[in-house]
Amino acid sequence: MISVFHPKLLSVLREGYTRAMLVKDLSAGVVVGIVALPLAIAFAIASGVRPDQGLITAVIAGFLISALGGSRFQIGGPTGAFVILVYSVIQQHGMDGLIVATIMAGVMLMVMGVARLGAVLRFIPYPVTVGFTSGIAIVIAVGQVGDALGLTLTGGSVHMSDKVAAIAQALPSIDPLATMITLATIAIILVTPRILPNVPGSLLAIVATTTAVALMGTDVETVGSRFGEVSATIPSLRLPQVTWDQATQLFAPALSIAILAGIESLLSAVVADGMTGRRHRSNTELIAQGVANIASPLFGGIPATGAIARTATNVKSGAVSPVSGMIHAAVLLVIFLTAGPLAAKIPLATLAGILLVVAYNMSELHLFAYVLRSTRSDAMVMVATFLLTVVIDLTVAIQAGVVLAAFLFMKRMADVANVRAVTGSTDDDDTEADVDPAESALLRGLPPGIEIFEINGPFFFGAAHKFQHALSEVQRTPLVIVLRMRHVLALDATGLRVLEESAALARKGGPRLLLADVHMQPLVVMERSGFLDRIGREHVPGSLAETLEVAARIVLGEAADQ
Repeated sequence: MISVFHPKLLSVLREGYTRAMLVKDLSAGVVVGIVALPLAIAFAIASGVRPDQGLITAVIAGFLISALGGSRFQIGGPTGAFVILVYSVIQQHGMDGLIVATIMAGVMLMVMGVARLGAVLRFIPYPVTVGFTSGIAIVIAVGQVGDALGLTLTGGSVHMSDKVAAIAQALPSIDPLATMITLATIAIILVTPRILPNVPGSLLAIVATTTAVALMGTDVETVGSRFGEVSATIPSLRLPQVTWDQATQLFAPALSIAILAGIESLLSAVVADGMTGRRHRSNTELIAQGVANIASPLFGGIPATGAIARTATNVKSGAVSPVSGMIHAAVLLVIFLTAGPLAAKIPLATLAGILLVVAYNMSELHLFAYVLRSTRSDAMVMVATFLLTVVIDLTVAIQAGVVLAAFLFMKRMADVANVRAVTGSTDDDDTEADVDPAESALLRGLPPGIEIFEINGPFFFGAAHKFQHALSEVQRTPLVIVLRMRHVLALDATGLRVLEESAALARKGGPRLLLADVHMQPLVVMERSGFLDRIGREHVPGSLAETLEVAARIVLGEAADQ
């Protein structure tokens, strides 16, 4: 673990941390802490937990992600990506179930980091990411319609159809005041960057609407009226109580939390790298995310990951090291301990307005349209992931999207790979386009009874079946089959199995199999599996010229025996 765990904070301290750097980090940390405050509360309420649990997550997980992470600028905490997952787990398994699922996800993230899977997670297919991100945005937006319009909703189903039906049924109970607060919140958030670029629009909206409601004394639902007083203390450590059967049922949600946290955190780190020219350490980042997601729920927190918007704000605010993220957590802690109870006065319509803006930004409609106009297979993966997220469940969507994309990738690899017959071609045939004159002369001088095939691309299951098909189309059974592998950089178990079958056929009196121009990876696979010993190392001579000499001797020897 030590070899893959190199926190950026230690690198900064080794290089020398100056007072000037502290001033920059202090300024950025305060700004990001203020920006994160309303989001932490809003994401917690949207997830079906108390507002103070969102703040606790931002404090504990935010501090650990910055202190232990592999990025200089990462800001961690609750994000919109987890809203529907957290809500679903709580509805099905309760708060203790969420704690267990989050801890399990933390362990999975640490294992991913130790196993050096950071680079793998970064290559989750783009259509999958766009699909479930857009789906999450829709679910968040629909989930906020009730509070945004002040509706009196009944039931708490996690299914989209039930939510939409409940909203439609409750439309007659719309509250004009709540609707006005929501619209005012959205307007403030959209206008503030143009007028006051250094002021967080969401915080200004909270202050303005909360103050207005308090001064007017209007009757509108607030955080306090729904959740009671907001605690201003960090809860003591509490271990969850779940049965083994419950824990096994939580494996799938935990895996989804881990995958989502890994993707989101590494994507956020990549964004920060693009803005600064730095490079993050993906495996260290995963381990830090794992530690944070183990620690946070033990004190009442919810799942956390790197937050792209807050990380970008951190960079724009002049941060130079992970200290800014630690300061951001400290700022939130001070606000939580001193002014936490004031959060109870925030109108729920204000938080709904904030989340509607977050959902719109998450949806990235232009990216959805872009993928939709790309290849049919990518569009299909994205739409399937999107629909599964909206209609069924994010857990199912992530896993199905990744599996579907993997199948499509395998199909593409099979389509790219091809097997061509080299012998029997003429000078103007396309199959000899990449055969040099010397090799062409060798081919013309071959005795009959030798068939040469060449594989282009990885020798996976698709190319293996194409090789078998090419052999079946040979008019006369050859004495020797030469398989040229100069363009085969990878060999899998299916390809090896086809070679084994060809070698076994040779031992029963069928055509002898010779391999030419074999690269290192296929050669290592053949060596480890024992295939080289079974076929005979003399049947893998080396270059095509050497292989053809061996093939000619075999054919001439067979002719002499007859």
